[in-house]
Amino acid sequence: MSSFNNYIKFALDIKDQNIVFEDYFFRLANGYKQKVYQAVLLQPSCPFCGSQELRHNGRLKTEIRYPAANASQPVIIRLFKQRVWCRTCNKRSMAQSDLVGKYCCISQHSKLKILSALTEDRSMTSIARENNVSVNTVQRVLGSCSHQFSSSYDYLPEHLAFDEFKGVDRTLHFICLDADKHEVVQILRTRYKKAIIAYFKKFSPAALQGVKTVSLDLNFYYQDIVRACFPKAEIVLDRFHMVQMLTRSFNSLRVQVMKKFKKISREYKLLKSPWKLYLKKYQALDKIHPHYNWHYKDNLTQEQIVNEGIACSTELTNAYNLLQAFYDALAAKDPLAIKEVIHAKEEVGWQMHQTLLTFKHNLKAVINGITLNYSNGCLEGFNRKIKQIERTAFGYANFHNLLTRIRLAENKVKEKEPSSLLAA
Repeated sequence: MSSFNNYIKFALDIKDQNIVFEDYFFRLANGYKQKVYQAVLLQPSCPFCGSQELRHNGRLKTEIRYPAANASQPVIIRLFKQRVWCRTCNKRSMAQSDLVGKYCCISQHSKLKILSALTEDRSMTSIARENNVSVNTVQRVLGSCSHQFSSSYDYLPEHLAFDEFKGVDRTLHFICLDADKHEVVQILRTRYKKAIIAYFKKFSPAALQGVKTVSLDLNFYYQDIVRACFPKAEIVLDRFHMVQMLTRSFNSLRVQVMKKFKKISREYKLLKSPWKLYLKKYQALDKIHPHYNWHYKDNLTQEQIVNEGIACSTELTNAYNLLQAFYDALAAKDPLAIKEVIHAKEEVGWQMHQTLLTFKHNLKAVINGITLNYSNGCLEGFNRKIKQIERTAFGYANFHNLLTRIRLAENKVKEKEPSSLLAA
């Protein structure tokens, strides 16, 4: 019996010496073939006084779900827990084990396997089906580790990044990221200015003054928050959003110029079909190999197409030259060249004029975005992961479940002890 017991313990990776396996068999339940291991959980001493003068007072039968190598054959441990009465302190107790929690029928091994699966891009239904548990059990395991992500108000990273994402009930949630380590600092339920300022005011003055830069997109709603909370922080506008704003204004001008010509004209076709070429850097255009295009019935290189297209309008030519100058200044990280572009006097259309006016009003933040190495790129990538989490789950109705799932996606919980993760 000893070798039989040791063999089953080795196969199931159970180290509790008080569990003694007696038998195993197969049974059919709910259309599934289950493998059942029968064992007894002994109580060697009194948990209150430590005495071994015990009197046995029956057994409690529990059936524990255990991880299985083959999901089509669930594993059940039929565990008989001894009830004892202590002759010394006159108290009654029941045997307990680290294999399973008190008043629970899901093993700790199953919970850890569920928790590991929750860090992956998987739905709760598939996790529940694989581990032979209900979806509610998976949700309880998810909620059991939410307290591990408590906030500390004594420290803030020197470089932050602000943004928002669409979450529960399609509302926008505020997210703050460490721009150096790319770790989440905090996620708030709303992005209202009052709530964000109230959160950051909980930090100590030393932590708030230690923030050096805050990276933002072109949503100037957050600039008032930065000025109100971080007295020594510099605002850094994201380079991608600046280029995006310029290219959108250039595209609007190109469409306006294009609509001035008839659809059968050569100018209309040159400005319509190869629109992506106008947004590329001029150095990246093919200047050697001409290709035939059936739209305008001619063999032209990419450079010839762009030059002939922008020649249709003086404003379009000026806007294209300004866009290329911005590309060059951005690549060279030249603040003087950026200032020349922003203060350009040529006629470039009212859309690009408004864009340059926006840059002029936030010139210091624009210069910081070009000269410094910080941006919102890391935060945009993390928002992409959040969208994938929500897409896999077909949305979340509970904000705390979504927040915990996002935190688990960072894989921070793998560094913690299993007992602390599954504590209630």
